[in-house]
Amino acid sequence: MSSLRVRTDLALEVRENMEESAKDCRGVKVEEEYKEESELRITRVVIETMNGAKAMGKPIGTYITLEAPAMALPDEDYHEEIARELAVQLKKIIPDIDKELSVMVVGLGNRDVTADALGPNVVDNLTITRHMMKEYGKAAFNQKKVHMVSALVPGVMAKTGMESQEIIKGVVEKTKPDVVIVIDALAARSTKRLNRTIQITNTGIHPGSGVGNHRNAITQEALGVPVIAIGVPTVVDAATIVSDAFEKMMRQTGEEPLEIQDNLLSGLGELYNMYVTGKDVDYEIKQISHIICNALNSALETCHDPH
Repeated sequence: MSSLRVRTDLALEVRENMEESAKDCRGVKVEEEYKEESELRITRVVIETMNGAKAMGKPIGTYITLEAPAMALPDEDYHEEIARELAVQLKKIIPDIDKELSVMVVGLGNRDVTADALGPNVVDNLTITRHMMKEYGKAAFNQKKVHMVSALVPGVMAKTGMESQEIIKGVVEKTKPDVVIVIDALAARSTKRLNRTIQITNTGIHPGSGVGNHRNAITQEALGVPVIAIGVPTVVDAATIVSDAFEKMMRQTGEEPLEIQDNLLSGLGELYNMYVTGKDVDYEIKQISHIICNALNSALETCHDPH
């Protein structure tokens, strides 16, 4: 089944699906940490060279993945643990976070499509400070250091007639933030990672790439300021589910008839335009958006962590 295309936005899954010989390629470092108490697995994939970028099919940069099997469950205490860890990782990857920054948070996606509404949902609950800072300065917050946080939901091209990148670039040129944080829904290779994984990267984002709907990249090169991307896989393509089921069946029987395999491969083409999400995606997106929002508020010090 190696001839099947692997559609995923997660650097971790790209690494997992590489041939064993390619996994030892120079220029790609992988570090893994598992926190037993919270059942959080943190994987850091760092692409350091052009050879590594070519092997991975992703830009040079850092990709941090948090995997939490129970992230979508209704457990507020556990959500707080994830948010705290996510805030720690964000502070590590946001440049010059120790200084006072002007930060623009962008919620990509379509509010009317539940699986694509993560970005707008996060922005809806974010603590915004730019207007207060402009009007009253730090005195309004009674803190020594306050990041100036603004937010934008650019919508989708079908509704605006404009690329999200065009809208974001125009606002960046006008407001001149020090860093842009982009939040978007992603596509995964594995169903077990749907709504249970968060990826952070300092390479920006290519909206729609995971579902074959390529839009203009939102990167430092395009905007002129550092871009941090936060993403959660909310969909998986139908062809992946079918191929995984077939492989499981073949492993159980110990056989792999070439004729059946070839027929399956030839019939999967139309399934690559179909994407699947969980039946509880509306509830799960709501929970995850609050986790990311709380992590951002904590990392940008717009709230006080009671713990």
